[in-house]
Amino acid sequence: MKNMDIEKVLEQRKLQLFLKRAMDIVISGGALLVIWPVLLLIALAIKIDDPGPVFYRQVRVGRGGKTFRIFKFRTMVVDADKKGLQITVGRDNRITRMGALLRKTKLDELAQLINVFVGEMSFVGPRPEVPRYVDMYTPYQRQVLLVRPGITDYASIAYRNENDLLEGAEDPERMYIDVIMPDKIELNMKYLREISPLADIRLILSTIVAVIKD
Repeated sequence: MKNMDIEKVLEQRKLQLFLKRAMDIVISGGALLVIWPVLLLIALAIKIDDPGPVFYRQVRVGRGGKTFRIFKFRTMVVDADKKGLQITVGRDNRITRMGALLRKTKLDELAQLINVFVGEMSFVGPRPEVPRYVDMYTPYQRQVLLVRPGITDYASIAYRNENDLLEGAEDPERMYIDVIMPDKIELNMKYLREISPLADIRLILSTIVAVIKD
């Protein structure tokens, strides 16, 4: 698919994209007001379990190639990104005890409600990558940067157990770059072709079902 094809799809769906953003603001703002006690409890549990900051603020690439700092509840030891790969493999020894629970339940992602509210992310959209991997994108693959990145998407559901897949690889990072990342981008393209508030609702419900099943 040529770059202009996706751009035309997004141009034709300006109203749906406006409604999608409005839904993001209302739901993320309401959720932050309602679940702040839960967020506080998670923060306290992280501090008790392991010394260090509550949030992990890694640099990711967002819409238009603009970088931002993602909010995630910290699930690894401090400076984990300096002590290994930028991907997580299997039972990574950098993951804290509380971090393992947060990852399994996806509760570490709740902090991204802040990114959604301020407009850096959406509830649904291509998961934001680190600059190192985005630099490897082809012009075709860079089309995923035409929209706000999301908390969940088709790829998040399909690769919810990505750590386990990488654990069995001889070279985990090579497998991620050559196999998993391109497949994720194709799934992102599928979403871009059908982007709408209704598609978002379906994907959010599918994500909830997938987390419960796990």
